[in-house]
Amino acid sequence: MSKNPISPAIFKTYDVRGIYPEEVNEKVAYLIGRSFVVFLGKKSPRIVVARDNRLSSPALFKSVVKGIIDQGGIAVDTGLATTPLFYWTVAKYKYDGGIGITASHNPPVFNGFKIVREGADPVSGESGLKQIRDLAIEGKFEVRPKGKVIKKSSMDSYIREAVKNSSFKASRRLRIVIDTANAVSGMMIPMVFKKPAWKIFHLLKKLDGHFPGHLPDPLLKENIKFLQDKVIENKADIGIAFDGDGDRIFFVDEKGEIIPADILAAFIDSIILRGKPGEKILYDLRSSNIIRDTVKQLHGKPVMWKCGHALIKIKMKEDDILFGSEVSGHYFFKDSYYFEAPFSVAFTVLEEMTETGKNLSELIKPFKKYFHSGEINFKVQDKDKIMNQLVNEYQGGRLSRLDGVKIDFPDWWFNVRSSNTEPVLRLVVEAKTKAVMEEMVKEITEIINQTI
Repeated sequence: MSKNPISPAIFKTYDVRGIYPEEVNEKVAYLIGRSFVVFLGKKSPRIVVARDNRLSSPALFKSVVKGIIDQGGIAVDTGLATTPLFYWTVAKYKYDGGIGITASHNPPVFNGFKIVREGADPVSGESGLKQIRDLAIEGKFEVRPKGKVIKKSSMDSYIREAVKNSSFKASRRLRIVIDTANAVSGMMIPMVFKKPAWKIFHLLKKLDGHFPGHLPDPLLKENIKFLQDKVIENKADIGIAFDGDGDRIFFVDEKGEIIPADILAAFIDSIILRGKPGEKILYDLRSSNIIRDTVKQLHGKPVMWKCGHALIKIKMKEDDILFGSEVSGHYFFKDSYYFEAPFSVAFTVLEEMTETGKNLSELIKPFKKYFHSGEINFKVQDKDKIMNQLVNEYQGGRLSRLDGVKIDFPDWWFNVRSSNTEPVLRLVVEAKTKAVMEEMVKEITEIINQTI
C-alpha cells in the first residue's frame, strides 16, 4: 500500500475529527477500521459500527466496515444511532469495541470517529488513540482471512430500557418543546416522549445533514434561541435541546430562560441522592460550587474532577460513582454503564415537575446561589507562563493543579486551563456576588493580557 495522506492533527484528545473530505475521508476511514482491529489484538473482534446523519457518514461507514473486514474483524452494523445508543449497544451486548461515525455538534463539513473498546470504555489519546493513529499513518497490515458484516438493530431495546427506567405515572399535563436540530436524536423522540398527558412540540425533527434550522450545538446561545422562542410561543412548561450526536442535553424553563448545565446537575443531584447517603457524585472543576454544597447537604460525597468525558467515565468506574456531570451538558449514570444517558436526565426532570406540581423555574431557583462567568477564552502561545503568573498573583488562595490552575478564596474562585487542541486558555470565575465575579474577571483578564 502506498503511503497514505493521514494528518496527525485529526487525532484529537478524545476522538478523530476533521473537515470532509480534505482531512477525514474514505481512505482515512478504511485505515482506521484496519488499525482498530490490530489495536484490539483479538482474533475476529466484533466491532460495532454506527453513524449519525451527516451527509458524509454513509460513505465513511462503508469504508470503516471494509477496513474492519479486510483485517479479519466482524463489523456489527447498527445503522443510524445517537452516541449513547452506540455506547449502549457495545456495552449491553458485550462487543469487543466500536467506531461511531460522527462529528457531534460541529458544522456539516466536519465528520469523525468516536472509538471505544469493550464495555464502551473510550479510547482517548492516552489510552490507545495515539497507537491507532500511528498504525493508520504507517499503513502496513498483516494479511488475514477476511471478516464479515452482521446487522444488529438495538434501538428498540435501548428505548424500551430507557422508558422502563423512567416509568413514572405522567399525571400532569405538560407542554414540552423538543429541538433535535435535524440531527440523529430526532428519530427517537416520538418513541421516547409518548406519555398521553404530554403535548410534544418537536422542532426540526426531519433528519437533514445540512442542519438547515441551525447548527446542532445548543451550548451556543444563537442555536438555542429558536427553542427559547418556541417555548414562549407555545406557552410550554419546558424546552429540551439535544446536540448533533445526542450525547448532550440542555434545558429551557417555562420563561424561556436557559438553565446552565451545572445548575441542572445540582438539581438532579438533589433528586437522586434522596435516601442514598454516602454516595459519590462527580462534577468537573469548572462547575458551580452549588453542586458541592448540594451533595454535602444531602450527605453525599462530592468528587471534583478533570474536564473531558473520557476522563470522567474512567474516574466514575474506578471510584464507583453514582452520577457525574460536566458543564458542557454531559450527564453520566452508573446504571447506564457510566456513560451519557440524556433521556434519563429528561425523565428525572419531568418526573419532579409532575410530582411537585411546580414550574421548572421554581424548582431551579434554590440552586441559583452563585454568579458564574462561563468560559472565557484567550488566544495565547505560552500558556504555562500565564498560569504560573496567576499562581504568583493569587498566593493567598487554596491552589489546585488538578486541571490547569484552580484557586479558591472564601468568596470566589477561578480556574484557568489549557485547551488540548489549540493555543487557547479558558478562564472561569465564580463568586458569591455578581459584583465580585465581574471585578475578578476584569482583574484576571488584565493580568493575562499584560503577560501575553
